[in-house]
Amino acid sequence: MRLRTAVAQLLCAVLLGALALITAPVATAAPAQTPLRGGTLLYSPAGRCLVSFNATNGSRFYGIMAGQCGAVGTKWYADPRLTIEVGVTETAVFPGKDYALVRFTNPDYSYPSEVAAGVRVIRINRAANPVVGQSACRAGPTTGTHCGTVQAVNVSITYPQGTVSGLFRTNICAEPGDSGGPAFGGDAALGFLVGGSGNCASGGTTYYQPLAPVLSAHGLRVGY
Repeated sequence: MRLRTAVAQLLCAVLLGALALITAPVATAAPAQTPLRGGTLLYSPAGRCLVSFNATNGSRFYGIMAGQCGAVGTKWYADPRLTIEVGVTETAVFPGKDYALVRFTNPDYSYPSEVAAGVRVIRINRAANPVVGQSACRAGPTTGTHCGTVQAVNVSITYPQGTVSGLFRTNICAEPGDSGGPAFGGDAALGFLVGGSGNCASGGTTYYQPLAPVLSAHGLRVGY
Protein backbone atom coordinates (compact mmCIF):
# COMPACT_ATOMS: atom_id res chain seq x y z
CA MET A 1 0.00 0.00 0.00
CA ARG A 2 2.80 2.37 0.92
CA LEU A 3 4.54 1.49 -2.37
CA ARG A 4 1.42 2.38 -4.37
CA THR A 5 1.11 5.68 -2.52
CA ALA A 6 4.76 6.55 -3.18
CA VAL A 7 4.43 5.71 -6.87
CA ALA A 8 1.28 7.81 -7.13
CA GLN A 9 3.01 10.76 -5.46
CA LEU A 10 5.98 10.43 -7.81
CA LEU A 11 3.74 10.34 -10.89
CA CYS A 12 1.87 13.38 -9.62
CA ALA A 13 5.13 15.30 -9.15
CA VAL A 14 6.30 14.39 -12.66
CA LEU A 15 2.99 15.48 -14.18
CA LEU A 16 3.02 18.77 -12.29
CA GLY A 17 6.59 19.43 -13.43
CA ALA A 18 5.67 18.74 -17.04
CA LEU A 19 2.65 21.03 -16.75
CA ALA A 20 4.86 23.80 -15.37
CA LEU A 21 7.19 23.42 -18.34
CA ILE A 22 4.27 23.66 -20.74
CA THR A 23 2.61 26.67 -19.13
CA ALA A 24 5.71 28.68 -18.13
CA PRO A 25 6.09 31.83 -20.25
CA VAL A 26 8.88 31.71 -22.80
CA ALA A 27 11.31 34.62 -22.56
CA THR A 28 11.67 36.46 -25.86
CA ALA A 29 14.32 38.99 -26.84
CA ALA A 30 13.23 42.58 -27.37
CA PRO A 31 13.08 43.49 -31.06
CA ALA A 32 16.34 45.01 -32.27
CA GLN A 33 16.29 48.74 -32.92
CA THR A 34 17.08 49.93 -36.44
CA PRO A 35 20.15 52.20 -36.46
CA LEU A 36 19.65 55.63 -38.00
CA ARG A 37 23.16 56.94 -38.63
CA GLY A 38 24.67 60.14 -39.92
CA GLY A 39 24.60 60.09 -43.70
CA THR A 40 20.98 58.86 -43.75
CA LEU A 41 18.28 60.53 -45.84
CA LEU A 42 15.10 61.65 -44.10
CA TYR A 43 11.91 62.84 -45.77
CA SER A 44 9.38 65.59 -45.09
CA PRO A 45 6.34 66.85 -47.01
CA ALA A 46 8.63 69.52 -48.50
CA GLY A 47 11.36 67.13 -49.68
CA ARG A 48 14.32 65.15 -48.42
CA CYS A 49 17.43 66.09 -46.44
CA LEU A 50 20.48 64.32 -45.13
CA VAL A 51 21.30 63.82 -41.46
CA SER A 52 24.97 64.71 -41.17
CA PHE A 53 25.73 63.55 -37.62
CA ASN A 54 23.84 62.34 -34.57
CA ALA A 55 24.38 63.98 -31.19
CA THR A 56 22.96 63.85 -27.67
CA ASN A 57 22.46 66.16 -24.71
CA GLY A 58 22.51 63.18 -22.36
CA SER A 59 18.78 62.55 -22.37
CA ARG A 60 17.67 63.09 -25.97
CA PHE A 61 19.12 62.34 -29.38
CA TYR A 62 19.34 64.80 -32.26
CA GLY A 63 20.15 64.65 -35.93
CA ILE A 64 22.02 67.62 -37.37
CA MET A 65 21.06 68.90 -40.82
CA ALA A 66 21.63 71.93 -43.01
CA GLY A 67 19.56 74.89 -41.84
CA GLN A 68 17.91 75.24 -45.25
CA CYS A 69 16.15 71.89 -44.78
CA GLY A 70 13.04 73.16 -43.06
CA ALA A 71 11.46 75.39 -40.47
CA VAL A 72 10.98 74.60 -36.79
CA GLY A 73 8.18 72.06 -36.44
CA THR A 74 8.95 70.19 -39.68
CA LYS A 75 8.23 66.48 -39.23
CA TRP A 76 10.71 63.97 -40.61
CA TYR A 77 10.12 60.42 -41.78
CA ALA A 78 12.34 57.43 -42.48
CA ASP A 79 10.56 56.61 -45.75
CA PRO A 80 9.58 58.66 -48.82
CA ARG A 81 5.91 57.68 -48.35
CA LEU A 82 5.96 59.56 -45.02
CA THR A 83 4.61 56.68 -42.95
CA ILE A 84 7.40 56.21 -40.34
CA GLU A 85 7.86 59.40 -38.35
CA VAL A 86 11.26 59.65 -36.66
CA GLY A 87 11.66 63.26 -35.55
CA VAL A 88 10.79 66.94 -35.66
CA THR A 89 12.90 70.03 -36.31
CA GLU A 90 13.48 71.80 -33.00
CA THR A 91 15.98 74.47 -34.11
CA ALA A 92 16.72 75.95 -37.54
CA VAL A 93 19.35 78.63 -38.21
CA PHE A 94 19.77 80.20 -41.67
CA PRO A 95 21.27 82.58 -42.74
CA GLY A 96 24.13 83.64 -40.44
CA LYS A 97 24.89 79.98 -39.83
CA ASP A 98 23.44 76.98 -41.66
CA TYR A 99 22.19 74.18 -39.44
CA ALA A 100 19.09 72.55 -38.01
CA LEU A 101 18.54 70.20 -35.08
CA VAL A 102 16.02 67.38 -35.50
CA ARG A 103 14.92 65.85 -32.20
CA PHE A 104 14.45 62.12 -32.69
CA THR A 105 11.20 60.72 -31.31
CA ASN A 106 10.88 57.14 -32.58
CA PRO A 107 11.93 54.50 -29.99
CA ASP A 108 12.08 51.78 -32.65
CA TYR A 109 15.31 53.35 -33.90
CA SER A 110 18.71 53.81 -32.32
CA TYR A 111 20.78 56.90 -33.06
CA PRO A 112 24.45 55.90 -32.80
CA SER A 113 27.43 58.22 -33.10
CA GLU A 114 28.27 56.76 -36.48
CA VAL A 115 28.31 57.79 -40.13
CA ALA A 116 27.22 55.61 -43.04
CA ALA A 117 29.71 56.14 -45.87
CA GLY A 118 28.64 53.76 -48.61
CA VAL A 119 29.14 50.22 -47.31
CA ARG A 120 31.38 51.47 -44.50
CA VAL A 121 30.20 52.50 -41.05
CA ILE A 122 32.52 55.03 -39.43
CA ARG A 123 32.52 55.49 -35.68
CA ILE A 124 32.55 59.18 -34.68
CA ASN A 125 34.31 59.66 -31.34
CA ARG A 126 34.75 63.43 -31.26
CA ALA A 127 34.21 66.74 -33.04
CA ALA A 128 37.22 68.77 -34.15
CA ASN A 129 37.78 72.18 -35.68
CA PRO A 130 39.12 71.88 -39.24
CA VAL A 131 42.69 72.99 -39.88
CA VAL A 132 44.04 74.25 -43.21
CA GLY A 133 45.98 71.49 -44.93
CA GLN A 134 44.40 68.56 -43.13
CA SER A 135 42.87 65.63 -44.98
CA ALA A 136 39.11 65.20 -44.91
CA CYS A 137 36.45 63.04 -46.52
CA ARG A 138 32.81 63.68 -47.36
CA ALA A 139 29.97 61.19 -47.81
CA GLY A 140 26.86 61.83 -49.88
CA PRO A 141 24.03 59.85 -51.49
CA THR A 142 24.70 61.11 -55.03
CA THR A 143 28.45 60.67 -55.44
CA GLY A 144 29.43 58.47 -52.49
CA THR A 145 32.58 59.15 -50.50
CA HIS A 146 35.30 61.51 -51.74
CA CYS A 147 38.36 62.88 -49.98
CA GLY A 148 40.57 65.93 -50.26
CA THR A 149 42.10 68.75 -48.26
CA VAL A 150 40.83 71.65 -46.15
CA GLN A 151 41.87 74.79 -48.03
CA ALA A 152 40.49 77.63 -45.89
CA VAL A 153 38.56 78.29 -42.67
CA ASN A 154 36.28 81.12 -41.52
CA VAL A 155 34.97 81.84 -45.01
CA SER A 156 31.55 83.16 -46.05
CA ILE A 157 28.95 82.44 -48.73
CA THR A 158 26.27 84.93 -49.72
CA TYR A 159 22.85 83.56 -50.66
CA PRO A 160 19.78 85.54 -51.77
CA GLN A 161 18.50 85.13 -48.17
CA GLY A 162 21.71 86.49 -46.63
CA THR A 163 25.30 85.61 -45.76
CA VAL A 164 26.48 82.48 -43.97
CA SER A 165 29.84 82.91 -42.25
CA GLY A 166 32.33 80.78 -40.33
CA LEU A 167 32.44 78.02 -42.94
CA PHE A 168 35.42 76.00 -44.12
CA ARG A 169 36.34 75.25 -47.73
CA THR A 170 37.78 72.10 -49.30
CA ASN A 171 38.74 70.79 -52.73
CA ILE A 172 36.45 67.77 -52.28
CA CYS A 173 33.95 67.41 -55.10
CA ALA A 174 30.17 67.17 -54.68
CA GLU A 175 27.06 67.25 -56.83
CA PRO A 176 23.36 68.06 -56.33
CA GLY A 177 21.87 65.71 -53.75
CA ASP A 178 25.04 65.55 -51.64
CA SER A 179 24.09 68.62 -49.58
CA GLY A 180 24.21 68.01 -45.84
CA GLY A 181 26.72 65.20 -46.24
CA PRO A 182 29.06 64.67 -43.28
CA ALA A 183 32.72 65.67 -43.51
CA PHE A 184 35.13 63.86 -41.23
CA GLY A 185 38.79 63.19 -40.63
CA GLY A 186 39.35 59.73 -39.19
CA ASP A 187 37.05 59.40 -36.18
CA ALA A 188 36.57 63.18 -35.87
CA ALA A 189 33.45 64.96 -37.13
CA LEU A 190 34.40 68.19 -38.92
CA GLY A 191 31.21 69.58 -40.44
CA PHE A 192 28.61 69.13 -43.16
CA LEU A 193 28.21 70.24 -46.75
CA VAL A 194 26.21 73.44 -47.34
CA GLY A 195 27.43 74.69 -50.72
CA GLY A 196 29.87 74.30 -53.57
CA SER A 197 30.60 74.34 -57.27
CA GLY A 198 31.94 71.95 -59.90
CA ASN A 199 31.35 68.21 -60.05
CA CYS A 200 33.08 64.91 -59.43
CA ALA A 201 34.07 64.44 -63.07
CA SER A 202 36.17 67.60 -63.37
CA GLY A 203 36.64 68.52 -59.69
CA GLY A 204 35.09 71.13 -57.48
CA THR A 205 35.09 73.33 -54.40
CA THR A 206 32.85 72.68 -51.40
CA TYR A 207 31.87 74.61 -48.27
CA TYR A 208 30.92 73.19 -44.88
CA GLN A 209 29.26 74.32 -41.69
CA PRO A 210 31.66 73.33 -38.88
CA LEU A 211 30.08 70.95 -36.37
CA ALA A 212 31.94 71.82 -33.16
CA PRO A 213 30.38 75.31 -32.75
CA VAL A 214 26.89 73.85 -33.27
CA LEU A 215 27.43 71.27 -30.55
CA SER A 216 28.85 73.88 -28.17
CA ALA A 217 25.96 76.30 -28.74
CA HIS A 218 23.35 73.68 -27.84
CA GLY A 219 25.03 71.56 -25.18
CA LEU A 220 25.37 68.53 -27.44
CA ARG A 221 28.11 65.97 -27.92
CA VAL A 222 29.12 63.13 -30.21
CA GLY A 223 31.13 60.05 -29.31
CA TYR A 224 28.60 58.65 -26.84
